[in-house]
Amino acid sequence: MENEVGHEIGEALGVLLRRTTRTQLHRRLTEGMGEALDETTYPVLSALARTGPRSAADLAPEVGIDRSGVTRRASRLEEAGLVRREPDPDDRRAQLLVLTDRGRDAVAELRTRLADRITAGLATWPPGEAEAFARHLRRFALEGPFG
Repeated sequence: MENEVGHEIGEALGVLLRRTTRTQLHRRLTEGMGEALDETTYPVLSALARTGPRSAADLAPEVGIDRSGVTRRASRLEEAGLVRREPDPDDRRAQLLVLTDRGRDAVAELRTRLADRITAGLATWPPGEAEAFARHLRRFALEGPFG
């Protein structure tokens, strides 16, 4: 088959990028972290950690849901003390979503849980393979078709 490696990588990426795959992972990562933090609010919290303060409208494309969906999820996170709203200094009509200290602590816990799951999934790989995979995956993400 022509482009066999490309097809194989494409199929693997399809599995990883499926909404159901992400939702299941987010559900497992957020278990026991409170009612407000679940598979639906995780992407908003995670995106804020990556991007810094953003309006719901600006965060929506990053999360892959519409502005009203981001707003609803952010409201749940705000009620739990993980996110706060601040006036946007560049647009007095807009509000920025900002992680609180509790939100940053939650993100740190979620990142630790994710790293632990990944490490556990690679535990049976021969020495050096996981490290090489990490290097190649980073390079692919930065230089490959997504960059």
